[in-house]
Amino acid sequence: MEIIGELILGLITEIIIPLIFELVFEALARSLAEPFMTREYRNAALAGIGYFLIGLIVGGFSLLVAPQSFVRSETFHGISLVITPLVCGLVMALIGRWRLRQGKTLLRLDTFVYGFIFAFPVALVRFLYTT
Repeated sequence: MEIIGELILGLITEIIIPLIFELVFEALARSLAEPFMTREYRNAALAGIGYFLIGLIVGGFSLLVAPQSFVRSETFHGISLVITPLVCGLVMALIGRWRLRQGKTLLRLDTFVYGFIFAFPVALVRFLYTT
């Protein structure tokens, strides 16, 4: 029973750290991009590559904050590669829907796909470099 409790706590923490970084990044990106934003998106593939690369950098910084994995079980260590990006993508999609209902301008990060693309490399770096 103790292993399941540690697993659940570890998974929740593995999800929260990338999500916090993602929300902070979105707030910074929105504030910097606001004067230049247009409704038309020019190159979605390039934006996806950019979010992936930024996710790698954020993953590296997250190791400075939390150098050890929160999932202590060796059996479930890789589960964060699936769960973290899915949850982050869903949260960003919900934020996007909320912002749309408020009549606010959306960033690409306000969608499931770009939220997933941003969170996956964070989880990948943490998976590869945490003990």
